[in-house]
Amino acid sequence: MDIRGKRVLLTGASGGIGTPLAQRLAAAGARLALVGRRREALEALAGDIPSAALVVADLGSAPGCRAAVDEARGALGGIDLLVHLAGEGSFRWFTEEDDETIERLLRTNCASAMWLAKALLPEMTARGSGQLVFCGSVLGALALPGYTAYAASKFALRGFTEGLRRELAGSGVGVTLVAPRAVRTALNPPQVYEMAQATKMAVDPPEVVAEAIFEAIRRDAREVVLGGMEPWVVRLNALWPGLLDRLLRKQTEVVRRFARRVP
Repeated sequence: MDIRGKRVLLTGASGGIGTPLAQRLAAAGARLALVGRRREALEALAGDIPSAALVVADLGSAPGCRAAVDEARGALGGIDLLVHLAGEGSFRWFTEEDDETIERLLRTNCASAMWLAKALLPEMTARGSGQLVFCGSVLGALALPGYTAYAASKFALRGFTEGLRRELAGSGVGVTLVAPRAVRTALNPPQVYEMAQATKMAVDPPEVVAEAIFEAIRRDAREVVLGGMEPWVVRLNALWPGLLDRLLRKQTEVVRRFARRVP
């Protein structure tokens, strides 16, 4: 996609990945509607992008998603590109997850993508052009201990994007899923980084992920899994999950120790 002049709805704009991606899109000539929960954070970002429209919204419900789309559409005159970064994280042993967190993960990490797409697709399909970009996770194809509920929400997002991409074939509307590995953002509690150090798990800076998402948009990519070994481990899990079960068994107790320290 040629980003110059495109009208972009960017959710999670004031988050760790959202800020550098918003700046990158603006530098490429995009017109932005920045969506977030906190006006103060959006206004701080808008200091670098004064032309951006600011949309304060809670994407945890269908009405909230529709309202965000309507406000962004009104500000920009239409939407050419959705980049949906907003999400919830959880690092906790599954038996210790509370019901509210499980519901919030499913709403924010998967249902919100469905609600936003449903609100945008009539405009895009009628025009015969557009792109829907969703930020998934390596854990959407490779579930790991300590992330069971989170992985379930990202697996659901991956299934949604796959089905939607096939439904939209030939419509002129593309669907892109970018799956980062662990990212160093405020979404993670300190125990995640302690566990990463103990298990030698790689953690990427948000600027690196933002640039990868930008390139995926520019190339109209279908699905991109980020990381060094992670794309290969995802393939291994798809072909020989039992083998990966055995390889991960030694790390499970280490992960459990850190996950059970999360408040």
